[in-house]
Amino acid sequence: MAHEIKIPSVGESIASATIGTWHKADGAYVKAGEMILTIETDKISTELEADRSGILHHLAAEGDELAIGAPVASIEEGEAPAGEETFSESSAAKTSADEEPSHGGGADADVKATPVAKKIAEGEGIDLTQVTGTGSGGKITKADVLEAAAKTPESQSAAVSQGAAASDTAKPVIRRKMTPLRRKIATHLVNAQHEAAILTTFNECDMSGVMELRKRLQDDFVARHGVKLGFMSFFIKAVVEGLRSVPSVNARIEGDEIVEQHYFDIGVAVGTEKGLIVPVLRDCERKSFAEIEKDIIDYAGKARDGKIGLPDLQGGVFTITNGGIYGSLLSTPILNPPQSGILGMHSIQQRPVAVNGQVVIRPMMYLALSYDHRLVDGKEAVTFLVKVKQCIENPERMLLGV
Repeated sequence: MAHEIKIPSVGESIASATIGTWHKADGAYVKAGEMILTIETDKISTELEADRSGILHHLAAEGDELAIGAPVASIEEGEAPAGEETFSESSAAKTSADEEPSHGGGADADVKATPVAKKIAEGEGIDLTQVTGTGSGGKITKADVLEAAAKTPESQSAAVSQGAAASDTAKPVIRRKMTPLRRKIATHLVNAQHEAAILTTFNECDMSGVMELRKRLQDDFVARHGVKLGFMSFFIKAVVEGLRSVPSVNARIEGDEIVEQHYFDIGVAVGTEKGLIVPVLRDCERKSFAEIEKDIIDYAGKARDGKIGLPDLQGGVFTITNGGIYGSLLSTPILNPPQSGILGMHSIQQRPVAVNGQVVIRPMMYLALSYDHRLVDGKEAVTFLVKVKQCIENPERMLLGV
């Protein structure tokens, strides 16, 4: 009897997934619990395991995009065919020898890579020791090798030559196929703009109060909690106060219903080598500044090591993104559906401002709030952003709850 394996639900607002790497060949005998496939979404990669033993049949190829719930493989239940090796130390050693080159096999001997990735690398003349793996445990995948191949001088020269051959007036170009992850990110962002009425309002805040407080208490904070006091914890706390003041920003639309959320799980956008992800900090209204800073450090480490899990990315009610760390002065952030608001932070610049009738130089930051105008009115959006500004300019308000 054949049993179908389907693409599982992998998070809010994700409607499809891309076949990344098959770890078991079509027609191979697999055991329950063995990893058979890696799928990729716009957020993370997920590994699928066989839920029973039997003969595996592929229903899709690497690179195919399937809807959530679509069958990706089937397992024909039964015992291992006659002559099929059962898993043991000797067969494991044989499998390892088949998949990994021996130490005498060249420069790629100790590199962890999928069989497909190795085959492509061999054909393209790619040195796997120079390729950074993005798969589980740092394993090099097919997409990693294709990206490396596109960056080689030979491929770039070939692309330029092909372009020049097409026309005497052609300009040099380099073409390379989008990775599945980048395609998903592109689709997700375009869908966000099509499905919501996105509007952005701007303000600026004087960072003097926060900067002076950090400078005065930083050493004691580090000595007490073992982490530095950063700007992000102040903005997370300020957003919580803003959401409390303007509940409509802490809501979402589902069909013809408005869902009000009475909790404060805040997503913080993090840039990684594979793209932008948004891990969620839970119950921010209950956490101290130190607990928030530790959560941020923990997520940064997971993102760096590729260990962000699905639960880390689900359930956020609002997102904060900090383009200022890359030098951005002003931007209009895109909503992270189904959320109704996202706050953009930007670079801190010394600028002349009027204070009590005098021009003074202050460290200023532009703030941008993008919101879903179907749910949030302009007055509510401005009120929210002004509340955030007040909390940042007077950080003691957050400590006293006023």
